[in-house]
Amino acid sequence: MKESEHQQQEEMLQQLRLKANELLLREEWSQSIQTYSHFISLCQTRPDPKHRKSLCLAFSNRAEARSKTRDFDEALKDCDEALKIENTHLKTLMCKGKILLNQDRYNMALNCFKIANLDHPSNKDSETLNGYLEKCKKLEFLSRSGAFDISNWVLSGFKGKLPELAEYIGGVEIKKSEISGRGLVATKNIDLGSLLLVTKAVATERGIMPESKTDDLGENAQMVMWKNFVDKVVESSSNCKRTHCLISMLSSGENEESLEVPNIATFRPESEQDFGFSNEKIDMGGMLNILDVNSLVEETFSSKFSGKKGDYHGVGIWLLASFINHSCNPNAKRFHIGDHVIVHASRDIKEGEEITLGYFDVFSPLKTRKEMAKNWGFDCHCKRCKFEVDISSKHEMGEIEMGYEIGVDVGTTVYKLEESMKRWMVRGKMKGYLRASFWKVYSELFVSEKLMRKWGRRVPTMEVVVDSVVEAVGGDERVLRVVVEGMKRNGGGGLGEMEKVMKLGRGVYGKVMKKQAMRSILS
Repeated sequence: MKESEHQQQEEMLQQLRLKANELLLREEWSQSIQTYSHFISLCQTRPDPKHRKSLCLAFSNRAEARSKTRDFDEALKDCDEALKIENTHLKTLMCKGKILLNQDRYNMALNCFKIANLDHPSNKDSETLNGYLEKCKKLEFLSRSGAFDISNWVLSGFKGKLPELAEYIGGVEIKKSEISGRGLVATKNIDLGSLLLVTKAVATERGIMPESKTDDLGENAQMVMWKNFVDKVVESSSNCKRTHCLISMLSSGENEESLEVPNIATFRPESEQDFGFSNEKIDMGGMLNILDVNSLVEETFSSKFSGKKGDYHGVGIWLLASFINHSCNPNAKRFHIGDHVIVHASRDIKEGEEITLGYFDVFSPLKTRKEMAKNWGFDCHCKRCKFEVDISSKHEMGEIEMGYEIGVDVGTTVYKLEESMKRWMVRGKMKGYLRASFWKVYSELFVSEKLMRKWGRRVPTMEVVVDSVVEAVGGDERVLRVVVEGMKRNGGGGLGEMEKVMKLGRGVYGKVMKKQAMRSILS
């Protein structure tokens, strides 16, 4: 190459490098990526040892820009290219570590930060580096142990920074389900309150629904929220092969029985499974079907739990949680903190038992539950529904249901139901099923001193009813509230009563907080 041509190329490279750096500083990510790509292409077309350092930095900076656009797969490739040139390049190690940490790949991220710390122990970013090292260690421990504790956040009134949560998979596996398609099944006996899984959403969309007398405004707001949510999922899938592949494993609502049962290890962030097939273009029709079947609405309880207003709504997709089927006698509950969903056992679960959630309010009569299941697009055939379908054919049951609907005196409704169960020889959990279906009238009776003076001797005690309901359908905040109010009326109760309340609390909130924090919620 002539001297003049060589000089022109050097000047061009210098100009490209300066322009790319300027664009990066101005946070114009897409343009900076294009400019770094041009610079890299020229360097690779005519290799020169003098450009190795600049080429390493260009890969590193392009990785940073790509990470800002959430194109994590390509960003990681750039990091690896930079590290081939200089395997201890600090900026690249920091960039790669932060991307891996964002993807919940704690061990891999920790390894990057350790190498950076060993080779650059006294650099100006050592405080930041040590912070990332400690964060990785903590999250790796939580991911392995499930020893989460949100007590401080609860005691602060849910204010300040959200608690740090890690991906966690407890004693569950994916298997063919007797309910529908595939499900999560317990691999061991699991105690009430124990964590089953903690997982971060692929994408979420949240907002406040307008208070309007016209349905059109509310529907439009929901449509905008749904469109924004779909766009976020598509972007995440486009930018990460792993995400695309895992979403494609979810049910689209068709051919459930023929679906492959994936190994649950595939869903661990550290999984090294090859997701190469995901280069194919996203099928929007299939994607919309998958999101329609598997997206979850953040529960009202979750918004109250984190201090949000009642008109605050959210929708998201959590991959592993999507495998949990519905039952009207569920054994698990979920709540949301930030972008994470936390699923715990709401009652004791036996090895081999399928994990189930209530997709809707299971403390409702059979007729209401059937309508809600229809809105979800399925018919529930759980043990409870089958039992209540048989019972609903009885004449007395029709009268009780009618009385419930028109607002007959709650004491009368409870008394009639209890007497009918005696005549029908209903036993064990079956009693709990019916009591849960009519919990609204039981709770109104138990919190009214006037009604209890009238009916107290003719109906079971609150303790008997609560025990049977919790055994049948698991813990619920409304049941817990009635028990707490009853305890307060009786002067606060003794240690035994308080321990019983705490046990009920573990069924509702899980074992993610200490007793002091639990008491603050209960009070």
